[in-house]
Amino acid sequence: MLNIVVCVKAVPDPKEACNIKIDPVTKTLLRCDVPMVVNPLDKNALEVALQLKEKTGVHITVLSMGPPEAGNIVKECLALGADRGVLLSDPAFGGADTFATAFTLASGIEKTGPFDVVLCGMASSDGSTEWVGPQISTFLNIPVVTMVKEIVASDQNAWKVKAAIDDGYRLMQVRLPAVFTVTREVNTPRALSFSGIIKARKKEIEQWGLGDLGVSPDAVGLKGSPTIVSELSASESRREVEFIGGTREEKADLLLNKLIGTGLL
Repeated sequence: MLNIVVCVKAVPDPKEACNIKIDPVTKTLLRCDVPMVVNPLDKNALEVALQLKEKTGVHITVLSMGPPEAGNIVKECLALGADRGVLLSDPAFGGADTFATAFTLASGIEKTGPFDVVLCGMASSDGSTEWVGPQISTFLNIPVVTMVKEIVASDQNAWKVKAAIDDGYRLMQVRLPAVFTVTREVNTPRALSFSGIIKARKKEIEQWGLGDLGVSPDAVGLKGSPTIVSELSASESRREVEFIGGTREEKADLLLNKLIGTGLL
């Protein structure tokens, strides 16, 4: 049986993006006023594992790093059908860039036990760096395929996948263990079911801190981050609207003259 680890992230609800604020001192996002949800592309990653579980039988561990509140998104993944949920949560993990985040996740993956596949969303909706998956593979010293749009074949030893590129795809076969980051094209994530929610109530989330991972405090969080955010600000988007009156011909002439005047024509 394949052991699959799916990395998921709690992100501010994209539907509430207009309410996200920035701390003027720390230059970080203030997330307390916006509900946290499972990163959309991570749902696609989980769906890959869930479909394999239905076809061939696999064991799915969901792994997330975040504050205690992120346990809710791990619980949601358990309700969708994951077998095990682990939350990496410790004040020492705070302020991590992608490098420190990937190191912490890789340490958590190793602690979960033997694994064959690590699945991640291609990017997070709040960061969109696309770096964490490849960096995890580097720390684990295993291959990685990014932007996977289709799982062509999967067995105990190797996976064959289509990875998106400009105007096409790459057909790749990779020996396991390996890391795969997926795009939204790979599938359509399922919705929560009432029965899944009931079953998830009996499943416990394991919470691990710095001591559980056995890593140096200098390797995680802000201390372990080689990059810092020196400035972060919200951009303002303003639009002016002008209504043009007159007959159809007059409106056309006025619009044409305005487009010429602005240099668009």
